Amino acid sequence: MEDFQIIDLYWQRNETAITETDTKYGGFCRRISNNILHNPWDSEECVNDAYSRCWDTMPPQRPMSLRAYLGAILRNLSISRYRAEHAQKRFGGAELLLSELEDCIPAPENVHRTVEAGELAELIGAWLKTLEREDRALFVRRYWNGDSVKLLAGELGLRPNALTKRLLRLRENLRRQLEREGVSV
Repeated sequence: MEDFQIIDLYWQRNETAITETDTKYGGFCRRISNNILHNPWDSEECVNDAYSRCWDTMPPQRPMSLRAYLGAILRNLSISRYRAEHAQKRFGGAELLLSELEDCIPAPENVHRTVEAGELAELIGAWLKTLEREDRALFVRRYWNGDSVKLLAGELGLRPNALTKRLLRLRENLRRQLEREGVSV
């Protein structure tokens, strides 16, 4: 079923919308959540919460891309759950992803001093558009979807070390671009 048809089901308040969403995007959702939480039970709860959030927000929302809309909701829910469960201890999943981006994305308190968070997102979006398609997909899959270096390297036929260096070059490129735009990192 096409996204617009599933979104129409949400607008009609037809519960089939959730079943169709899970059929089309269930694997995608579970992968994103599990990449952050590393716990299939917590991931499943976040996926169910994301479906519920879609139900609660459509209408009035009518997303252009159900996948992107669902992915953003799911990612936020998973990160919130991760933070709640790991408030007192450090853990490899989301901490590793966030630590990799520390050198090229300003800390939250600096974001408010340099540019609004929305403007920062626009700058990053514009930077992503300048990348080759494969690099753009790689960056998004690593830092948005949370896919592992090992998985991505295997799919690209690269050694994990080589991919790590490529990701480092992308992060350095982003940092330089943000600095050119006046964002202090």
